[in-house]
Amino acid sequence: MASLSIDRRDRSHRNDLRAFTVGVEEEFVLIDPATGRPCLTNTTVAAAGTDSALQLELSQCQIETCTPVCASIEAVHREVRRARVTIVDAAARSGSLPLAVGVPIWGPPSGSITDTPRYQRIAEHFKALADQVTCGCHVHVCVPDRDLAVQVSNHLRRWLPALLALTANSPIAEGIDTGHASWRHTVWARWPSSGPPPYFRSAAHYDDIVAGLAEDGQILDPAMVYWDVRLSAHLPTIEIRISDVPATVVETTLLASLVRALVITSVAAIGRGHLADPITRTHLRSACRYAARNGLSSTRFPTTIAGRRDTRHALAQLLCHVRSALEESGDYEFTRDALAAVLTSGNGAVRQRSALRAGGPANVFAVLARLTVEGCDIGNSQRSR
Repeated sequence: MASLSIDRRDRSHRNDLRAFTVGVEEEFVLIDPATGRPCLTNTTVAAAGTDSALQLELSQCQIETCTPVCASIEAVHREVRRARVTIVDAAARSGSLPLAVGVPIWGPPSGSITDTPRYQRIAEHFKALADQVTCGCHVHVCVPDRDLAVQVSNHLRRWLPALLALTANSPIAEGIDTGHASWRHTVWARWPSSGPPPYFRSAAHYDDIVAGLAEDGQILDPAMVYWDVRLSAHLPTIEIRISDVPATVVETTLLASLVRALVITSVAAIGRGHLADPITRTHLRSACRYAARNGLSSTRFPTTIAGRRDTRHALAQLLCHVRSALEESGDYEFTRDALAAVLTSGNGAVRQRSALRAGGPANVFAVLARLTVEGCDIGNSQRSR
């Protein structure tokens, strides 16, 4: 896997790019290192954390890390790595192990909902729909003008299938290959507010749609807007949520770099008066389902961006599309090399399937445990727990 190598030349002329700060949230499954079964210990693990970076999630076997606001991709890499060290340390104190995986290899018992008022309210309202465990990666990029942010969302929609194919990391559930590189995407799609966002005319249009979802009982609060791109309910950011949690720190950093560059490129296009293509949600849902099923192995890519060529061509188009923004920020070489490394070595889905063929579910756990802390400074005692 590529290591982080970012241009450290003077960037004093790039002040305008510093406004596009980034934050990353990663969700993890907590397992028993001896059995590989989920551990329902997220409250204990969160309490053992050294700072507020650890957050509870819907299932008791899930926990989330949150980076601080980062002004550069180099800082993102450092903070994601630090957050993974933090969660491994905290989990070790409760005898559990965090895995960066989109769905657990073995699911927890039914009804393992985290005991907080909000999560219990969600479980009561949505019943069996809430009885799922999925782990994603959410990238926030600062866009404080909401009308601009919804136009950025319109521009990002066409790239969602490519980002999903790149980060797919959940092919195995209940110990078997599901036939989907991202089973998480398929499971998550059951939520009524999930999937690609609508094409918005304005921030007011966005708010009207959200209000309608709430009125119809499809969401209980704005935080339940689960679109693949959404405006944050409490931060001046646009949040891209399409991805499985990537297997490694470098892959998460790669995702953050591409997303930030996409936002910067979109803002520039909007400034030139370019409107995004109004691709239908039906078309985007179909393309995302295809990406979820096939991941990096796709021999064609059913979206307008790639002309039905393969996924690798779609990702090459994505890199070309954002190259100017990456070069201006000094992140192009890292992003190019990290993308090439994933295409050569495989993403999490490719590695999980290889591990399953080689040694069954136990080998998948071992590989995921290693990838989760790849490049992190983790002591040998914690690695072997």
